[in-house]
Amino acid sequence: MPVTLKTAAPGASSVPDLVDDYLNSCRARGLSVRTLENAYGFALNRIFLPWCRREGVATTDDLSQSTLDRFTTDLLSRLSRQSERGKPLSKASVHSYVRPVRQLLAWAEARGEAVGGRPQLPKQPRREREVLSRAEIDRLEDSARTERDKVIVRLFADCGLRLAELTGLSVEDIRRGGNRTYLRVRGKGDRERLVPMLPDLARRVERLSRNRTADAAGGRIFYSSRRLHGDTYEPLTESGVAQMVGVLGKQAQLGKPVHPHLLRHSWITEMLRRGMNPIQLAAIAGASEKVIAEHYAHLSHDDAYDAMARALVSGR
Repeated sequence: MPVTLKTAAPGASSVPDLVDDYLNSCRARGLSVRTLENAYGFALNRIFLPWCRREGVATTDDLSQSTLDRFTTDLLSRLSRQSERGKPLSKASVHSYVRPVRQLLAWAEARGEAVGGRPQLPKQPRREREVLSRAEIDRLEDSARTERDKVIVRLFADCGLRLAELTGLSVEDIRRGGNRTYLRVRGKGDRERLVPMLPDLARRVERLSRNRTADAAGGRIFYSSRRLHGDTYEPLTESGVAQMVGVLGKQAQLGKPVHPHLLRHSWITEMLRRGMNPIQLAAIAGASEKVIAEHYAHLSHDDAYDAMARALVSGR
């Protein structure tokens, strides 16, 4: 028997309208298209709204705490419609679907909507995350045949760039201040930051930018050997760089899948192990302090001991 949806009571918003307004607000704040489509849009339009229709949840008045708890419970217990094999949703997937709903309702409450609660986030088991040692990163660079690919590995491993940030670099993004060199990087939400480069890497990047062909597309530092429309070289794509890094990982025989984010993750981990201030690290990485705290709590007891010992010894 089909569910009959109620109309919004006076003062209550319909849930679909609320989602539309929220996503428009996210666009106005400058969130990237990728974030909107892959995270917020998918979770809200493909997961939350269909569930609301099935359950007869039409307005904000229907969003009681018990109803929102049922949303999380249903996700944890039902079979995934997205899985060809019909596997249950993982807690990580449920977490990624529930979090945007919580953010939606927090936004709605801030603008004066009467919201009955928040869906609870399932507790996730803390996993040991893979990292590459500095020796493994050296092997990865040694496996590259061209200076372009070697420099790409180093920018991921020594500057912690994201994939999209690296492929978007242009010659004008190399900034010098006295005897120091920085990269102007455009991160998530199109926010700019300056990322330091040590002298040796800075010289290699500058040399690469000087030796680039004059007809490389868009002034990019990294471009492929393929031409666009017969006259300009095509910039390296994100998929092309990711594939190249993966191939280097196999050639270096590291025994684990290698991808650009693993190099960024390894860089952040190494900086924390060496005692770098997390606030400074977050600023350079273009990440929030909360993300650093939540996702890089996997350092060992030995790391904690060494960090405390350095602090105590230096203070004497």
